[in-house]
Amino acid sequence: MTPLQLKLKPERRTLAITWEDGDISLLPASVLRQRSRAAQAVRALIDGRETSFEDIMVTGIEPIGSYAVRLVFSDGHDRGIYPWQYLREIADSLA
Repeated sequence: MTPLQLKLKPERRTLAITWEDGDISLLPASVLRQRSRAAQAVRALIDGRETSFEDIMVTGIEPIGSYAVRLVFSDGHDRGIYPWQYLREIADSLA
């Protein structure tokens, strides 16, 4: 499913996604940062190193083709690519 619109809320702590089916998902930056599938984030999970991202913000959104976005976070993390399907999975898990 492809989003019709991505909008970063003014406080930069929530990404609002409007989907083709009319659903609107509000994804907290802290959850998006925690669920990054970048190699270093996955390795940290495997090693049991959990980090709190409570105060994290999204500082940038970069399109990756027509299938995903790369999110840049206030802690400097910018290696996570979030395909549309994965964003929808995150949204559905929070519902």
